[in-house]
Amino acid sequence: MKKVAVIIKEPYQQYEGLRTSLGALLEDAAVKMIVLDNEIKNMDEAYSDNMEFLDEMEGERFSNNPVNIKKHGFQKADMEQIGRHLKEADVVIPF
Repeated sequence: MKKVAVIIKEPYQQYEGLRTSLGALLEDAAVKMIVLDNEIKNMDEAYSDNMEFLDEMEGERFSNNPVNIKKHGFQKADMEQIGRHLKEADVVIPF
């Protein structure tokens, strides 16, 4: 099984990063979606539903932003942990 890390730095790319994460999960990859620095910009119903789908499909979500951790249920990851996730990945998709 391929390991895919989707790293999302740009707030305007958050939705595309989530959609890419879901697409990789549908292709039977192990996915770690990482939102760097920024809070989730638009937590509308569609984004929330897609994050629930990501969780149900056993994708993982990480962030170094405390708001995403506390408010949106992301797992906490500092830069060292994020670096390890990226090194472990077979494919890194940046946004």
